[in-house]
Amino acid sequence: MVSMTGSPPDVDRIGTDELRGLLIEALGKVAGLTAENAALREEIARLKGLKGRPSIKPSGMEQASEPKPPAGRGKRRRRGSKRIARVVVEDRVLSTAVPAGSRFKGYENFLIQDVVLRPVAIRFRRERWLTPDGRTVVAPLPAGIDGHFGPELRRFVLVQYHQGQVTVSRLVTLLAAIGIEVSKRQVVRLLIGRQDRFVNEARDVLRAGLETAPWITVDDTGARHKAVNGYCTQIGNDRFAWFGTTASKSRLNFLELLHAGHGDYVINPEALAYMRGRSLAGSVIRLLAEHNNKQFADRAAWQAHLQLLGITTLAVLPDPVLIATEGALWGSIKAHGLLVQTVIVSDDAGQFNVGRHGLCWVHAERLVHKLDAFTDADYAAQQRIRGLIWWFYDDLKAYRRDPTPHRKAALRARFDRLFRRQTGFAILDRLLTRLHANKPELLMVLDHPEIPIHTNGSENDIRCQVTKRKISGGTRSDTGRDCRDAFLGLAKTCAKLGITFWDYLGARLDVPDNPAVTYLPDLVIGSPAQA
Repeated sequence: MVSMTGSPPDVDRIGTDELRGLLIEALGKVAGLTAENAALREEIARLKGLKGRPSIKPSGMEQASEPKPPAGRGKRRRRGSKRIARVVVEDRVLSTAVPAGSRFKGYENFLIQDVVLRPVAIRFRRERWLTPDGRTVVAPLPAGIDGHFGPELRRFVLVQYHQGQVTVSRLVTLLAAIGIEVSKRQVVRLLIGRQDRFVNEARDVLRAGLETAPWITVDDTGARHKAVNGYCTQIGNDRFAWFGTTASKSRLNFLELLHAGHGDYVINPEALAYMRGRSLAGSVIRLLAEHNNKQFADRAAWQAHLQLLGITTLAVLPDPVLIATEGALWGSIKAHGLLVQTVIVSDDAGQFNVGRHGLCWVHAERLVHKLDAFTDADYAAQQRIRGLIWWFYDDLKAYRRDPTPHRKAALRARFDRLFRRQTGFAILDRLLTRLHANKPELLMVLDHPEIPIHTNGSENDIRCQVTKRKISGGTRSDTGRDCRDAFLGLAKTCAKLGITFWDYLGARLDVPDNPAVTYLPDLVIGSPAQA
């Protein structure tokens, strides 16, 4: 095939086959430019606040590689009596008029469930005493009373907004219809006022997860804060979920999120190894390694140290300040005992490539799925490669269930054969070469069978943030942003731990007769990890 790079070929002197090859290559480049143009248009529309085009349908590789249940052996829906475990069943006897001489034959039960929503106003008349020494003693309020709205109402508001995705204005309307006298400003205060204990518990959930998790999956999506476009990053696994909204999605930002609220910077062997891996100049690494100061309390102290060493004045690539700061953050993460043996599984976004890194196979196959094929031969080659990837993916899942050295060696050799194929479809061949370069990340599961081979968990978790963004828009204050992220993460963590968000809030808000709920970070540490 004649390359389209350099001077254009003389089309009058080349054969039909070469012309066909040139046409296919040109169509491929046009398709690539069209996709890039569409992505830029979508980004411009997003920045303008316009509605973007719908996302492409997922490839379905995960579902297609699942074993199908035998015919006739699926679960059948059974009908019968229901048990109401959360409430005491109240018996009410219903009588009816019958003719004289009828015989009583017992009762026919009919069970219903209902809910009672009615306003309650309580005036506490607190005894007030004057002691002989001149002090005034006032009877304390009952547990759970914090402000002029009771714990049940506060729980209802939090559940409706964060789990039910009800907007503030609709929540005000609903409360007014029930009979609660409350303004929009008061509802906002119920949502974000004095919620530090929840924000702190969400931060501790992240720390507990990063201390103990053998693996985490990560993802991000758009988020608006203070009328500016930003990003919400999800971090979690099958035991916990955590969300953090920031203005950037850089690797430095991701490391700050993994910092889990710690503010220090540390120069240790892990930090220096990170800097070498990011090709920081050896002279800069020696300056940091040989200096007596190795730990810095906050960003200001770290920046002052970089200025003292003259690193901030260096105008070279890669940026020494950026790489050194990333390395010091990574050193602090390791110093706090986070991500000790943890594998980070992502969709191949560059900012997530830190530490032990694995890649999502569903996203890898999606790249093949989205290729534009312009001939029958190219389409056949694309579908054949997709089938081989699905087959390989299915065998990786089988390996996770029963890992053996023989299977491990066979899968490694088979990976090379699959992604070194030459199909004759130029764009597909280049993509296969690119995927082969990601072999260590794609085959991370062979050394760590406990990790998942997709990021479906993160994509499922982050949908609540996408829904919140579509329904309620963005946040206006830092407190509102932190509360939104914290409650979304706590609700997801409760679901993964088998706790209802309703009971969790009732326990934290001291709702009477609510069952106790253990501190979530303790449950995250104590619960077994499953892939």
